[in-house]
Amino acid sequence: MKRSLTIVIKLGTSSIIHEKTHQPLLSLLSSIVETVVRLRSEGHKVVLVSSGAIGVGMKRMELGTRPRILAKTQALAAIGQGRLIALWDNLFGQLNQPIAQILLTRGDISDRTRYLNAVNTLSELLSMGVIPIVNENDTVSVSEIKFGDNDTLSAITSSMIHADYLFLLTDVDSLYTSNPRKDPSAKAIEVVTSVSAIRAQVSTATLGSKLGTGGMETKLIAAEIATGAGVTTIITSSKTPSDIFNIIEYVTYSSTVNTPSASGVSTPIPTDAASSVERHLPTDPTNPISPALPAIIRPARPPHTLFTPSSTPLRDLKLWTSHTLFPSGSVIIDAGAYSVLSRRESGGRLLAAGVVGVIGVFAGGQAVRIVVRRRKGAISGEAEATSVQIDVAVTSGVPLSPEAISHVATTTAQLSLLEVDAPVVPANTPVVQPVLTSSEDGEWEIVEVGRGLANYNSVEIDKVKGHKSSQISQILGYADSEHVVENITIRALA
Repeated sequence: MKRSLTIVIKLGTSSIIHEKTHQPLLSLLSSIVETVVRLRSEGHKVVLVSSGAIGVGMKRMELGTRPRILAKTQALAAIGQGRLIALWDNLFGQLNQPIAQILLTRGDISDRTRYLNAVNTLSELLSMGVIPIVNENDTVSVSEIKFGDNDTLSAITSSMIHADYLFLLTDVDSLYTSNPRKDPSAKAIEVVTSVSAIRAQVSTATLGSKLGTGGMETKLIAAEIATGAGVTTIITSSKTPSDIFNIIEYVTYSSTVNTPSASGVSTPIPTDAASSVERHLPTDPTNPISPALPAIIRPARPPHTLFTPSSTPLRDLKLWTSHTLFPSGSVIIDAGAYSVLSRRESGGRLLAAGVVGVIGVFAGGQAVRIVVRRRKGAISGEAEATSVQIDVAVTSGVPLSPEAISHVATTTAQLSLLEVDAPVVPANTPVVQPVLTSSEDGEWEIVEVGRGLANYNSVEIDKVKGHKSSQISQILGYADSEHVVENITIRALA
């Protein structure tokens, strides 16, 4: 920890507010403040992502349960946010540490200029020695512009400032194979090198508090976003925040001696059963009793789960496209285009020749989903030239109008969705999940494999689909770009 690190610490509602009494957990919050101030005194830059506004509002209005009506929840957030930031300011003020409040929604950073302004503000605050305290602006957030959970917000914040570490502090000390509160046989997982690989080995459905909106599943999503941006991500207990120092020391040491396994999960070298340290003592051959060099002491391992960062993190623009924009529609590509985009040398640019159709209505410059077609329930399938009927189901349960769905062509290419070497990018926002059905060949499904920025609107892309780039100008009367979608991130399919 001799070099200056940028560290994001995320606290959930259950770590800030008592689940039953809704009283602030002052002793825990004080420990957090002391830890953050100590990090600052050692030259590190720290951002705190704090939940709890709705819980504080519930206490102020003496409500026993979280309301289900959106307007009431937003009202409680408005009541609680001021009190929450005042509490943080009071605690940090005792140690003369200035703080700043930053309230964000996905809509705030969906515009590239506003996104860069937010990045610049965070960077300037950190350079001034201020602790930014970030929270989602629940007062105005609706489903279309919500991050979904502060776990996701903390991951996006980490990617925005190119953090070294993201600490997800929660009421359990690690990621477990099942709920440790109910299953005595639950085992802690120490190191995860692939979030997609670990999902099949853990159960996350039952974790989460009554006050919060998250659980372990949202932390996996956050870890996937943050590690894709090159951020080392840690899940650990909020009860002992000072462990942050010990974890960083341990991770720094372990990174020199551990080699992750190909399965996506690795376990650090075990410590001696009788001691919390391991000594490596190079001996003097002339005197085997006394060591020739000082002992290298292995630090004790605090309870935590480490998610290793990607060795090839996504560039800033692709991160912004993938995780901050709400897609306005979908572009359907053929198997050949999918294969090309899955390779890094493609540059994330889609030619019109690889497009077989569009779904929804969108304008040039808006974010779109990149989707491929495969036989329903199969890992791979053969796409055949046949007429199809589209039934589009939105997560809200309300189908899109027929006018909003463009004609979908098919392709005769073989869909091979395996052995993709591109980084995994989670779909952390609500998505359109269309299903194509064929009266002749059974059911098909359209599966999202990435996100990108459209260079043309939905009508124009539908017109040029399947054509060569040189024909775009002739078809549309102009050609702004030879690529119909750019800055595409692609993920592999299970």
